[in-house]
Amino acid sequence: MEASLQPSTHSDASLRLLLFVDKRPISNERIRQIRQRLKELAVDAAFPYELQIVDVSEQPHLAEYFKLVATPSLIKIHPEPRQTLAGTSLIAQLENWWPRWQRSLEDYPVSSPTSEQPVSQNNGEGSKSQIQSVVRSAEFLRLSDDVFQLQREKEELLAQLQFNDQLIAILAHDLRNPLTTLSIALETLEMGMTREIKHPRMTPELMTQMVRQARTQARSLDRMITDILQVARERGAEFRIQPQELNLGQLCLEVIERLQEQFQANQQHVQTDIPSDLPNVYADPERVRQVLVNLLDNAIKYTPSQGKISVAILHRTSQKVQVSICDSGPGIPAENQERIFEDRFRLQRDEAKDGYGIGLAVCKRVVQAHYGQIWVDSAPNQGSCFHFTLPVYRVLQPLRK
Repeated sequence: MEASLQPSTHSDASLRLLLFVDKRPISNERIRQIRQRLKELAVDAAFPYELQIVDVSEQPHLAEYFKLVATPSLIKIHPEPRQTLAGTSLIAQLENWWPRWQRSLEDYPVSSPTSEQPVSQNNGEGSKSQIQSVVRSAEFLRLSDDVFQLQREKEELLAQLQFNDQLIAILAHDLRNPLTTLSIALETLEMGMTREIKHPRMTPELMTQMVRQARTQARSLDRMITDILQVARERGAEFRIQPQELNLGQLCLEVIERLQEQFQANQQHVQTDIPSDLPNVYADPERVRQVLVNLLDNAIKYTPSQGKISVAILHRTSQKVQVSICDSGPGIPAENQERIFEDRFRLQRDEAKDGYGIGLAVCKRVVQAHYGQIWVDSAPNQGSCFHFTLPVYRVLQPLRK
Protein backbone atom coordinates (compact mmCIF):
# COMPACT_ATOMS: atom_id res chain seq x y z
CA MET A 1 0.00 0.00 0.00
CA GLU A 2 1.24 3.48 -0.79
CA ALA A 3 -0.39 6.90 -0.30
CA SER A 4 0.19 10.42 -1.53
CA LEU A 5 1.64 13.07 0.78
CA GLN A 6 -1.44 15.28 0.63
CA PRO A 7 -3.09 15.80 4.03
CA SER A 8 -6.35 13.96 4.67
CA THR A 9 -8.74 14.70 7.52
CA HIS A 10 -10.66 11.46 7.07
CA SER A 11 -10.27 8.16 5.25
CA ASP A 12 -13.27 8.76 2.98
CA ALA A 13 -11.56 11.81 1.43
CA SER A 14 -9.11 9.87 -0.69
CA LEU A 15 -9.02 7.98 -3.95
CA ARG A 16 -8.55 4.26 -3.42
CA LEU A 17 -7.04 2.43 -6.33
CA LEU A 18 -6.12 -1.18 -7.11
CA LEU A 19 -3.54 -1.91 -9.80
CA PHE A 20 -3.74 -5.47 -11.15
CA VAL A 21 -0.59 -6.80 -12.84
CA ASP A 22 0.87 -10.17 -13.80
CA LYS A 23 4.40 -11.58 -13.71
CA ARG A 24 5.47 -10.50 -17.18
CA PRO A 25 8.80 -8.63 -17.23
CA ILE A 26 7.11 -5.51 -18.58
CA SER A 27 4.83 -5.34 -15.51
CA ASN A 28 7.51 -3.76 -13.31
CA GLU A 29 7.95 -0.94 -15.80
CA ARG A 30 4.17 -0.40 -15.98
CA ILE A 31 4.00 -0.20 -12.18
CA ARG A 32 6.82 2.34 -12.11
CA GLN A 33 5.16 4.50 -14.79
CA ILE A 34 1.78 4.52 -13.05
CA ARG A 35 3.30 5.27 -9.64
CA GLN A 36 5.31 8.13 -11.10
CA ARG A 37 2.30 9.63 -12.88
CA LEU A 38 0.11 9.35 -9.79
CA LYS A 39 2.71 11.19 -7.70
CA GLU A 40 2.87 13.95 -10.32
CA LEU A 41 -0.93 14.25 -10.45
CA ALA A 42 -1.18 14.33 -6.66
CA VAL A 43 1.07 17.38 -6.31
CA ASP A 44 -1.73 19.83 -7.16
CA ALA A 45 -4.63 17.58 -6.12
CA ALA A 46 -7.12 18.54 -3.41
CA PHE A 47 -7.45 14.95 -2.24
CA PRO A 48 -4.84 12.21 -1.77
CA TYR A 49 -4.77 8.75 -3.33
CA GLU A 50 -4.06 5.29 -1.94
CA LEU A 51 -2.74 2.56 -4.25
CA GLN A 52 -2.42 -1.18 -3.78
CA ILE A 53 -0.63 -3.49 -6.23
CA VAL A 54 -2.28 -6.91 -6.81
CA ASP A 55 -0.56 -9.79 -8.62
CA VAL A 56 -3.33 -11.76 -10.34
CA SER A 57 -1.25 -14.96 -10.26
CA GLU A 58 -1.15 -14.80 -6.47
CA GLN A 59 -4.78 -13.74 -5.96
CA PRO A 60 -6.73 -15.03 -8.98
CA HIS A 61 -10.03 -14.91 -7.07
CA LEU A 62 -9.71 -11.11 -6.95
CA ALA A 63 -9.36 -10.98 -10.73
CA GLU A 64 -12.50 -13.14 -11.00
CA TYR A 65 -14.33 -10.98 -8.50
CA PHE A 66 -13.61 -7.83 -10.51
CA LYS A 67 -14.22 -9.67 -13.82
CA LEU A 68 -10.89 -8.60 -15.28
CA VAL A 69 -10.07 -9.61 -18.84
CA ALA A 70 -6.62 -7.99 -19.17
CA THR A 71 -3.67 -6.68 -17.19
CA PRO A 72 -2.55 -4.18 -16.21
CA SER A 73 -5.89 -2.85 -14.98
CA LEU A 74 -6.41 0.11 -12.66
CA ILE A 75 -9.62 -0.01 -10.60
CA LYS A 76 -11.05 2.88 -8.60
CA ILE A 77 -12.91 1.30 -5.69
CA HIS A 78 -13.57 4.60 -3.84
CA PRO A 79 -15.53 6.73 -4.23
CA GLU A 80 -18.35 4.78 -5.79
CA PRO A 81 -19.21 3.85 -8.47
CA ARG A 82 -16.37 1.43 -9.15
CA GLN A 83 -14.47 2.08 -12.37
CA THR A 84 -11.93 0.00 -14.32
CA LEU A 85 -9.25 1.33 -16.66
CA ALA A 86 -7.33 -1.12 -18.84
CA GLY A 87 -5.42 -1.34 -22.08
CA THR A 88 -2.23 0.05 -23.55
CA SER A 89 -3.37 3.67 -23.00
CA LEU A 90 -3.67 3.27 -19.24
CA ILE A 91 -1.63 6.43 -18.43
CA ALA A 92 -3.68 8.57 -20.83
CA GLN A 93 -6.93 7.22 -19.37
CA LEU A 94 -5.69 7.97 -15.86
CA GLU A 95 -4.86 11.56 -16.81
CA ASN A 96 -8.31 11.96 -18.36
CA TRP A 97 -10.21 10.64 -15.35
CA TRP A 98 -8.10 12.13 -12.56
CA PRO A 99 -9.85 15.56 -12.50
CA ARG A 100 -13.29 13.92 -12.48
CA TRP A 101 -12.28 11.60 -9.67
CA GLN A 102 -11.10 14.59 -7.66
CA ARG A 103 -14.39 16.42 -8.22
CA SER A 104 -16.35 13.34 -7.19
CA LEU A 105 -14.63 13.46 -3.79
CA GLU A 106 -15.80 17.03 -3.20
CA ASP A 107 -19.42 15.86 -3.06
CA TYR A 108 -18.71 12.61 -1.24
CA PRO A 109 -20.27 12.42 2.27
CA VAL A 110 -17.73 12.94 5.01
CA SER A 111 -17.64 10.28 7.71
CA SER A 112 -18.49 11.57 11.14
CA PRO A 113 -15.64 11.40 13.73
CA THR A 114 -18.23 10.06 16.18
CA SER A 115 -19.09 7.07 14.04
CA GLU A 116 -18.50 3.61 15.41
CA GLN A 117 -15.69 3.03 12.93
CA PRO A 118 -12.50 4.81 14.09
CA VAL A 119 -11.12 7.32 11.57
CA SER A 120 -7.43 7.36 10.73
CA GLN A 121 -5.40 10.15 9.21
CA ASN A 122 -2.84 9.62 6.52
CA ASN A 123 -2.19 6.04 7.46
CA GLY A 124 -4.43 4.38 4.85
CA GLU A 125 -6.35 2.35 7.45
CA GLY A 126 -9.72 3.19 5.84
CA SER A 127 -8.46 2.06 2.46
CA LYS A 128 -6.96 -1.10 3.93
CA SER A 129 -10.25 -1.90 5.62
CA GLN A 130 -12.20 -1.47 2.39
CA ILE A 131 -9.73 -3.46 0.34
CA GLN A 132 -9.75 -6.23 2.96
CA SER A 133 -13.54 -6.24 2.71
CA VAL A 134 -13.25 -6.69 -1.05
CA VAL A 135 -10.74 -9.50 -0.53
CA ARG A 136 -13.08 -11.23 1.92
CA SER A 137 -15.98 -10.90 -0.52
CA ALA A 138 -13.89 -12.40 -3.30
CA GLU A 139 -12.72 -15.20 -1.02
CA PHE A 140 -16.33 -15.90 -0.05
CA LEU A 141 -17.19 -16.07 -3.75
CA ARG A 142 -14.38 -18.55 -4.35
CA LEU A 143 -15.44 -20.70 -1.39
CA SER A 144 -19.03 -20.64 -2.64
CA ASP A 145 -17.79 -21.95 -5.99
CA ASP A 146 -15.87 -24.70 -4.19
CA VAL A 147 -18.97 -25.70 -2.23
CA PHE A 148 -21.02 -25.75 -5.44
CA GLN A 149 -18.39 -27.95 -7.14
CA LEU A 150 -18.33 -30.36 -4.19
CA GLN A 151 -22.11 -30.53 -4.27
CA ARG A 152 -22.01 -31.40 -7.97
CA GLU A 153 -19.42 -34.11 -7.35
CA LYS A 154 -21.58 -35.52 -4.56
CA GLU A 155 -24.62 -35.61 -6.85
CA GLU A 156 -22.59 -37.32 -9.58
CA LEU A 157 -21.34 -39.96 -7.12
CA LEU A 158 -24.87 -40.60 -5.85
CA ALA A 159 -26.11 -40.88 -9.44
CA GLN A 160 -23.30 -43.35 -10.21
CA LEU A 161 -24.22 -45.47 -7.17
CA GLN A 162 -27.86 -45.44 -8.24
CA PHE A 163 -26.82 -46.40 -11.77
CA ASN A 164 -24.76 -49.32 -10.45
CA ASP A 165 -27.76 -50.52 -8.42
CA GLN A 166 -29.89 -50.37 -11.55
CA LEU A 167 -27.32 -52.39 -13.49
CA ILE A 168 -27.46 -55.08 -10.83
CA ALA A 169 -31.26 -55.07 -11.04
CA ILE A 170 -31.03 -55.40 -14.83
CA LEU A 171 -28.66 -58.33 -14.57
CA ALA A 172 -30.93 -59.99 -12.00
CA HIS A 173 -34.21 -59.41 -13.83
CA ASP A 174 -33.97 -58.56 -17.51
CA LEU A 175 -31.37 -61.17 -18.36
CA ARG A 176 -33.33 -63.92 -16.62
CA ASN A 177 -36.11 -64.23 -19.21
CA PRO A 178 -33.91 -64.80 -22.30
CA LEU A 179 -31.68 -67.12 -20.24
CA THR A 180 -34.71 -69.17 -19.20
CA THR A 181 -35.99 -69.38 -22.78
CA LEU A 182 -32.54 -70.36 -24.04
CA SER A 183 -32.19 -73.06 -21.38
CA ILE A 184 -35.60 -74.56 -22.20
CA ALA A 185 -34.77 -74.66 -25.90
CA LEU A 186 -31.43 -76.38 -25.28
CA GLU A 187 -32.94 -78.88 -22.83
CA THR A 188 -35.68 -79.76 -25.31
CA LEU A 189 -33.11 -80.34 -28.03
CA GLU A 190 -31.01 -82.48 -25.71
CA MET A 191 -33.99 -84.60 -24.72
CA GLY A 192 -34.98 -85.03 -28.35
CA MET A 193 -31.53 -86.25 -29.34
CA THR A 194 -30.91 -88.59 -26.37
CA ARG A 195 -34.48 -89.96 -25.86
CA GLU A 196 -35.96 -89.79 -29.30
CA ILE A 197 -38.22 -92.83 -28.72
CA LYS A 198 -39.99 -91.21 -25.78
CA HIS A 199 -40.36 -87.92 -27.64
CA PRO A 200 -41.84 -88.80 -31.03
CA ARG A 201 -43.07 -85.22 -31.46
CA MET A 202 -39.47 -83.95 -31.88
CA THR A 203 -39.72 -83.51 -35.62
CA PRO A 204 -36.99 -81.95 -37.75
CA GLU A 205 -39.18 -78.86 -38.09
CA LEU A 206 -39.48 -78.54 -34.29
CA MET A 207 -35.76 -79.04 -33.84
CA THR A 208 -35.08 -76.31 -36.40
CA GLN A 209 -37.47 -74.03 -34.54
CA MET A 210 -35.74 -74.75 -31.20
CA VAL A 211 -32.32 -74.04 -32.71
CA ARG A 212 -33.60 -70.79 -34.18
CA GLN A 213 -35.13 -69.77 -30.86
CA ALA A 214 -31.93 -70.59 -28.97
CA ARG A 215 -29.86 -68.59 -31.44
CA THR A 216 -32.25 -65.62 -31.21
CA GLN A 217 -32.12 -65.58 -27.42
CA ALA A 218 -28.32 -65.88 -27.44
CA ARG A 219 -28.08 -62.88 -29.74
CA SER A 220 -30.49 -60.98 -27.54
CA LEU A 221 -28.35 -61.70 -24.48
CA ASP A 222 -25.20 -60.65 -26.31
CA ARG A 223 -26.80 -57.41 -27.44
CA MET A 224 -28.13 -56.59 -23.97
CA ILE A 225 -24.78 -57.25 -22.30
CA THR A 226 -22.97 -55.18 -24.93
CA ASP A 227 -25.30 -52.21 -24.40
CA ILE A 228 -25.05 -52.43 -20.61
CA LEU A 229 -21.26 -52.53 -20.67
CA GLN A 230 -21.12 -49.70 -23.17
CA VAL A 231 -23.36 -47.42 -21.11
CA ALA A 232 -21.41 -48.25 -17.93
CA ARG A 233 -18.07 -47.62 -19.64
CA GLU A 234 -19.08 -44.39 -21.35
CA ARG A 235 -21.09 -42.88 -18.51
CA GLY A 236 -19.58 -39.48 -17.74
CA ALA A 237 -16.93 -39.91 -20.45
CA GLU A 238 -16.70 -38.29 -23.83
CA PHE A 239 -18.70 -40.16 -26.45
CA ARG A 240 -16.20 -40.92 -29.20
CA ILE A 241 -16.84 -41.86 -32.79
CA GLN A 242 -14.58 -42.69 -35.72
CA PRO A 243 -16.42 -41.32 -38.76
CA GLN A 244 -15.50 -42.29 -42.30
CA GLU A 245 -17.11 -42.47 -45.71
CA LEU A 246 -19.95 -44.98 -45.38
CA ASN A 247 -22.42 -46.60 -47.78
CA LEU A 248 -25.50 -46.31 -45.58
CA GLY A 249 -27.84 -48.19 -47.90
CA GLN A 250 -25.56 -51.22 -47.99
CA LEU A 251 -25.17 -51.17 -44.21
CA CYS A 252 -28.98 -51.10 -43.77
CA LEU A 253 -29.41 -54.12 -46.05
CA GLU A 254 -26.72 -56.02 -44.13
CA VAL A 255 -28.46 -55.36 -40.81
CA ILE A 256 -31.85 -56.42 -42.24
CA GLU A 257 -30.31 -59.64 -43.56
CA ARG A 258 -28.78 -60.35 -40.17
CA LEU A 259 -32.21 -60.03 -38.52
CA GLN A 260 -34.09 -62.16 -41.08
CA GLU A 261 -34.53 -65.08 -38.70
CA GLN A 262 -36.23 -62.83 -36.16
CA PHE A 263 -38.56 -61.40 -38.81
CA GLN A 264 -39.47 -64.91 -39.95
CA ALA A 265 -39.93 -66.25 -36.42
CA ASN A 266 -42.46 -63.46 -35.76
CA GLN A 267 -44.02 -63.78 -39.22
CA GLN A 268 -43.38 -60.10 -39.87
CA HIS A 269 -43.15 -58.54 -43.33
CA VAL A 270 -40.28 -56.16 -44.06
CA GLN A 271 -40.50 -53.52 -46.77
CA THR A 272 -37.51 -51.45 -47.88
CA ASP A 273 -37.20 -48.23 -49.85
CA ILE A 274 -33.47 -47.68 -50.25
CA PRO A 275 -32.52 -45.79 -53.43
CA SER A 276 -29.43 -47.01 -55.25
CA ASP A 277 -28.17 -43.48 -55.89
CA LEU A 278 -27.93 -42.38 -52.26
CA PRO A 279 -24.84 -40.30 -51.42
CA ASN A 280 -22.44 -41.79 -48.91
CA VAL A 281 -22.55 -40.44 -45.37
CA TYR A 282 -19.77 -39.42 -42.97
CA ALA A 283 -20.30 -41.70 -39.98
CA ASP A 284 -18.90 -44.41 -37.73
CA PRO A 285 -20.03 -47.76 -39.23
CA GLU A 286 -20.22 -49.67 -35.94
CA ARG A 287 -22.08 -46.91 -34.14
CA VAL A 288 -24.61 -46.55 -36.95
CA ARG A 289 -25.03 -50.34 -37.09
CA GLN A 290 -25.84 -50.21 -33.38
CA VAL A 291 -28.55 -47.60 -33.98
CA LEU A 292 -30.09 -49.63 -36.82
CA VAL A 293 -30.09 -52.85 -34.76
CA ASN A 294 -31.64 -51.14 -31.73
CA LEU A 295 -34.41 -49.49 -33.76
CA LEU A 296 -35.18 -52.67 -35.71
CA ASP A 297 -35.20 -54.69 -32.48
CA ASN A 298 -37.81 -52.32 -31.12
CA ALA A 299 -39.84 -52.65 -34.31
CA ILE A 300 -39.71 -56.45 -34.04
CA LYS A 301 -40.69 -56.34 -30.36
CA TYR A 302 -43.78 -54.16 -30.88
CA THR A 303 -44.99 -55.28 -34.30
CA PRO A 304 -47.59 -58.07 -34.02
CA SER A 305 -47.46 -61.32 -35.95
CA GLN A 306 -48.26 -60.72 -39.63
CA GLY A 307 -47.47 -57.04 -39.04
CA LYS A 308 -45.39 -54.81 -41.29
CA ILE A 309 -41.99 -53.17 -40.70
CA SER A 310 -40.62 -50.66 -43.18
CA VAL A 311 -37.14 -49.23 -43.66
CA ALA A 312 -36.64 -46.18 -45.89
CA ILE A 313 -33.74 -43.84 -46.61
CA LEU A 314 -34.23 -40.37 -48.05
CA HIS A 315 -31.67 -37.87 -49.35
CA ARG A 316 -33.36 -35.16 -47.37
CA THR A 317 -31.12 -32.13 -48.06
CA SER A 318 -27.75 -31.51 -49.65
CA GLN A 319 -26.18 -32.02 -46.21
CA LYS A 320 -28.36 -34.69 -44.60
CA VAL A 321 -29.59 -38.22 -45.25
CA GLN A 322 -32.62 -39.45 -43.28
CA VAL A 323 -33.33 -43.02 -42.19
CA SER A 324 -36.89 -43.99 -41.18
CA ILE A 325 -37.82 -47.26 -39.45
CA CYS A 326 -41.56 -47.78 -38.98
CA ASP A 327 -43.61 -50.48 -37.26
CA SER A 328 -47.29 -51.34 -37.02
CA GLY A 329 -47.33 -51.66 -33.24
CA PRO A 330 -49.40 -49.95 -30.53
CA GLY A 331 -47.77 -46.54 -30.94
CA ILE A 332 -46.37 -44.18 -28.31
CA PRO A 333 -48.47 -41.67 -26.31
CA ALA A 334 -47.78 -38.07 -27.32
CA GLU A 335 -46.76 -37.08 -23.78
CA ASN A 336 -43.97 -39.68 -23.80
CA GLN A 337 -42.53 -39.18 -27.27
CA GLU A 338 -39.75 -36.91 -26.01
CA ARG A 339 -39.04 -38.89 -22.84
CA ILE A 340 -38.46 -42.25 -24.54
CA PHE A 341 -34.99 -41.04 -25.52
CA GLU A 342 -34.06 -40.38 -21.89
CA ASP A 343 -31.71 -42.74 -20.10
CA ARG A 344 -33.58 -45.66 -18.48
CA PHE A 345 -37.06 -44.29 -19.25
CA ARG A 346 -39.68 -46.96 -19.98
CA LEU A 347 -43.36 -46.75 -20.77
CA GLN A 348 -45.60 -48.15 -18.04
CA ARG A 349 -47.03 -50.72 -20.44
CA ASP A 350 -43.50 -52.10 -21.03
CA GLU A 351 -42.59 -52.81 -17.41
CA ALA A 352 -43.20 -56.53 -17.91
CA LYS A 353 -41.29 -56.69 -21.22
CA ASP A 354 -37.62 -57.49 -21.74
CA GLY A 355 -35.38 -54.46 -21.84
CA TYR A 356 -34.02 -51.80 -19.58
CA GLY A 357 -34.72 -48.46 -21.19
CA ILE A 358 -31.28 -47.50 -22.47
CA GLY A 359 -31.45 -48.57 -26.14
CA LEU A 360 -33.05 -45.36 -27.42
CA ALA A 361 -30.84 -43.24 -25.16
CA VAL A 362 -27.79 -44.87 -26.76
CA CYS A 363 -29.25 -44.20 -30.21
CA LYS A 364 -29.69 -40.54 -29.35
CA ARG A 365 -26.10 -40.20 -28.14
CA VAL A 366 -24.76 -41.83 -31.30
CA VAL A 367 -26.83 -39.67 -33.65
CA GLN A 368 -26.04 -36.45 -31.80
CA ALA A 369 -22.34 -37.31 -31.84
CA HIS A 370 -22.70 -37.24 -35.66
CA TYR A 371 -24.43 -33.82 -35.44
CA GLY A 372 -27.67 -35.45 -36.52
CA GLN A 373 -31.19 -35.53 -35.10
CA ILE A 374 -33.43 -38.37 -33.93
CA TRP A 375 -37.17 -38.23 -33.30
CA VAL A 376 -40.36 -40.28 -33.45
CA ASP A 377 -43.73 -39.84 -35.15
CA SER A 378 -46.44 -41.92 -33.57
CA ALA A 379 -50.10 -42.15 -32.68
CA PRO A 380 -51.96 -44.66 -30.47
CA ASN A 381 -52.73 -47.91 -32.31
CA GLN A 382 -51.19 -46.56 -35.54
CA GLY A 383 -47.60 -47.65 -35.12
CA SER A 384 -44.42 -45.61 -34.75
CA CYS A 385 -41.83 -44.21 -37.14
CA PHE A 386 -38.35 -43.49 -35.82
CA HIS A 387 -36.29 -41.10 -37.91
CA PHE A 388 -32.65 -40.05 -37.66
CA THR A 389 -30.30 -38.04 -39.86
CA LEU A 390 -26.61 -38.33 -40.72
CA PRO A 391 -24.30 -35.91 -42.55
CA VAL A 392 -23.53 -36.42 -46.24
CA TYR A 393 -19.89 -37.24 -46.96
CA ARG A 394 -18.13 -34.35 -48.69
CA VAL A 395 -14.83 -34.62 -50.54
CA LEU A 396 -12.76 -31.51 -49.90
CA GLN A 397 -11.71 -29.95 -53.16
CA PRO A 398 -8.05 -28.86 -53.36
CA LEU A 399 -7.49 -25.12 -53.38
CA ARG A 400 -6.63 -23.70 -56.78
CA LYS A 401 -3.47 -21.68 -57.09
